[in-house]
Amino acid sequence: MNLDKKRWIILIAACFINICLGSIYAWSVFSPEMAAYLSGITGKQLTPGDLAIVYTIANSVGPITMISGGWFNDKFGPKKVILVGGIMWGLGMFLSGFATSIGFLIFAYGIIGGLGLGMAYGSTISTCVKFFPDKRGLIGGITTAVYGLSSVILPPIVTVVMKNSDVTFAFKAVGVVFLVLIAVSCLFLEQCPEGYKPAGWEPAAQIGGADPKNLDWKGMLSTPVFYVMLLLLTCGAFSGMMVISQAKPVATLMIGEASAALAVSVLALFNAFGRIVAGTLSDKIGRINTLALACVLGALGLGCLYLTGEGATAQFFVGLSVVGISFGSFMGVYPGFTADQFGPKNNSVNYGIMFIGFALAGYFGPQIMAKTVASTGTYQQAFLIAACISVVGVVFTFLYRALSKK
Repeated sequence: MNLDKKRWIILIAACFINICLGSIYAWSVFSPEMAAYLSGITGKQLTPGDLAIVYTIANSVGPITMISGGWFNDKFGPKKVILVGGIMWGLGMFLSGFATSIGFLIFAYGIIGGLGLGMAYGSTISTCVKFFPDKRGLIGGITTAVYGLSSVILPPIVTVVMKNSDVTFAFKAVGVVFLVLIAVSCLFLEQCPEGYKPAGWEPAAQIGGADPKNLDWKGMLSTPVFYVMLLLLTCGAFSGMMVISQAKPVATLMIGEASAALAVSVLALFNAFGRIVAGTLSDKIGRINTLALACVLGALGLGCLYLTGEGATAQFFVGLSVVGISFGSFMGVYPGFTADQFGPKNNSVNYGIMFIGFALAGYFGPQIMAKTVASTGTYQQAFLIAACISVVGVVFTFLYRALSKK
């Protein structure tokens, strides 16, 4: 089978892996039950906000292995790198089922799982982007969209499992299933040959119209535009990471328990939708124009949530959906954006470093959300802060354009 056909099989295998990895976005389904479970063991009254540190750490440590795993991926191919990362993620989920304290949960889910997640996720996306130089925006959108779709698929399954057993069994069961799925999918992966071009496609067909330069990580860090791109990613991902971390508790407080589980799935669905649509759109109108639009949408969605009164279900879901689209847009566009700017050859490492911007959002977003509700009893102030950060993101898109012209 030639590479032009085989690359689609590799894409499908990577998508199955990313469905497993994307279960991190379903954290807010696990956290209320886990908080209740740990409260019974420790004798302390714990809330989902108390467990936000677990989700924060899982997202924050990812770039460490995205960078190191990206180096191995660029040199030796994705199969072994993704297998090791996938085993760590599945093992982290499985071990979380044995947690008797927040500290153990941080170790299992946050550190073991988070490091494995970063290693595998960075390599799946980078590998697929390399195989599709003719469709970088679309493929970045698809691979990151299935990552987001995991939190549409997983919440109802986990909810049923927890009702019939408990949260500890749910962690163990999901971990085992992920280990098997990732191991099988890795059998279909392979490394993209350097300089690969699909039949009938030439680099001149790309946006920009020329062969891309290939900077290594040192060359990338020496360019001012890298730092603007990193901060733009932080601004764009901030609102999504903030809301996703406590989507179910947010919905419970604002629109009631009955609609809370639906809120997690709606957010995930529009998150995935935004990745595909924005990735495709960016191939047509340009990456930076798409990202500027995403920042504006993020600010509008957060403004809608800020103005949502208790029980205003329709308005809540509109705001939540727009935030999901905005966040998904950044996740879908940035793999191709990074490859366009710095070249595809070293994109595994370069995108891993760029992902530090996402990790910053993953750290500060959930923490601000948790501290805001703890001090005020509502999430409104957090929505307002995030809306302002989205506006700052728009400013960074103009700064990027100014630097790119030089």
